Amino acid sequence: MDELSIQVGAALKAQGMMLATAESCTGGGVAQAVTEISGSSVWFERGFVTYTNTAKVEMLGVRQATLEAHGAVSEATVREMAAGALQHSHAHISLAISGVAGPTGGSPEKPVGTVWFAWALRDGEVFARRHLLPGDRAAVRQQSVRIALQGVLELLQSRTETV
Repeated sequence: MDELSIQVGAALKAQGMMLATAESCTGGGVAQAVTEISGSSVWFERGFVTYTNTAKVEMLGVRQATLEAHGAVSEATVREMAAGALQHSHAHISLAISGVAGPTGGSPEKPVGTVWFAWALRDGEVFARRHLLPGDRAAVRQQSVRIALQGVLELLQSRTETV
């Protein structure tokens, strides 16, 4: 994970950008992974751990109507989480994660291992995708941290290719 965090940090630093995280099922795992890197305060702005729906509403501005219509583990919710992380920080890019890490909490529509991710840029672009991850709670959370960081790296690399 350190190598991926170093790559993300280098890409953020090269573009003069800072990252904010909005995490639910990972419980701050992404923030922990990036702050393991010395000097990360240059490119990591802050992290929000919004485990409950109330926290998502209060800290990130997720609409209650979104949660009622789609649930916490949904594309609509992670998009609002990512946007809210930008609105409530000085970051240029954000990521959001909400999922069912298990072993309980799954449903036929959202089985254990269902995780939604979103990445947002200050210019308004938001990208989201869902993964169905195998393994136990620890494995789902670990894979989620990796996917979230990889998504930041891919987004930053695509920005440099189009500039």
